[in-house]
Amino acid sequence: MRPVLVAGLDVGSTKTAVVIAEVSGDAPHRARVKILGVGQARTSGMRREIVTDIEATTESVRKAVKEAELMAGVTVETLYTGIAGEHIHGRASSGVVAVGSEEITLRDVERVHEVARAIVVPADREVLHAIPQEYIVDAQGGIRDPVGMAGTRLEAEVFIVTGSSSAAQNIRKSVTRAGYRVEELVLEPIASSMATLSEDEMEIGVALVELGGGTTDVAIFHERKIHHLASLPWGGATVTNDIVKGLSLPYAEATRVKERWGTARAAAVDPHETFEFSAAAPGQTRHIARELLAHIIEQRMDEIFSLVGEQIEKSGFGDRLGGGIVLTGGGAALDSITYLAEQIFAGPVRVGVPGESLGGLVDSVRRPKFATATGLVRYGARRILSEHVETGGAAGGRPVNGVIKWMRDWLTDFF
Repeated sequence: MRPVLVAGLDVGSTKTAVVIAEVSGDAPHRARVKILGVGQARTSGMRREIVTDIEATTESVRKAVKEAELMAGVTVETLYTGIAGEHIHGRASSGVVAVGSEEITLRDVERVHEVARAIVVPADREVLHAIPQEYIVDAQGGIRDPVGMAGTRLEAEVFIVTGSSSAAQNIRKSVTRAGYRVEELVLEPIASSMATLSEDEMEIGVALVELGGGTTDVAIFHERKIHHLASLPWGGATVTNDIVKGLSLPYAEATRVKERWGTARAAAVDPHETFEFSAAAPGQTRHIARELLAHIIEQRMDEIFSLVGEQIEKSGFGDRLGGGIVLTGGGAALDSITYLAEQIFAGPVRVGVPGESLGGLVDSVRRPKFATATGLVRYGARRILSEHVETGGAAGGRPVNGVIKWMRDWLTDFF
């Protein structure tokens, strides 16, 4: 396939990140992704992943995309855009159909998906994803692609993700007003998992913990299936607000202090160590004990991790996470964050950064805060290549059953 451009947009509560890449390959699982440009801007107009000011959000999107375009030397028209927040809900659904011929056809798979998707969705919500988890043919489970198999009864287990229609529409409006188009809204933890998790981790069980600015999102995988989603209304901005109150600092200064001197392990800080920064009055400086800053950060992060632990236990997979915990998002860059997490969770902890199997300007995205934007590019790459295979490389529109083929590829090529 001739190389095409793919762009991923992560509009977070504190920062907006964009990654532009060139994609080529002949199949979704053999996608070649070359990073061309990266852009970021401070987000205004978002609170806990919800748009609160469309004009401000539009400007953040425009700045970040323009920076990425300048770096890449190209322009883009469409963006695979992330969505997250407390309004996101996930649930399992199943469907059963009778097979009318000697073997299972693509049409049979389409029908069983339609049955599994036939759930009642309130008028104020929309379906973002319907991810095939497993197929069962005549009581035989664990099947990833049933097409061509013999059987009389086909079942499908699908994980359905829904979100607030108004929240989704406001994101689309912000992107449109910035001069671009949303190609597809993608759940951010799913995108981040595509950039940071390995197939082995998802097979033996892993919890992805995305430490964002406004929220902390949790996604649990086991046997390459997504089993649990949760969004907690606390994130990096909560820590910054604690610093504002505890040290009597302006918000912007508290952010700089956290990024430069912050650590999540107070015991590792010299009690006599202090840091100096400019005070509010011109020409004046303040000295603050770094240990005090560390105590503030550690207490809040300890609380957030404890709430994450409750979600893991609630999922019922707490004892089946052989891959441990993977931290990502901007908050995962905090000093000693893995040490603190290991004290809370019973299992290994690592920081997930994108970069595996990528080409081009890989160093530009090899940070946890770019996990979602990079994952959105990977998502787009698989989407485009799946459609390319389905059409036999022909130019033009999407085939009638292209969406169904893409849904099957979720399981075959990733989960």
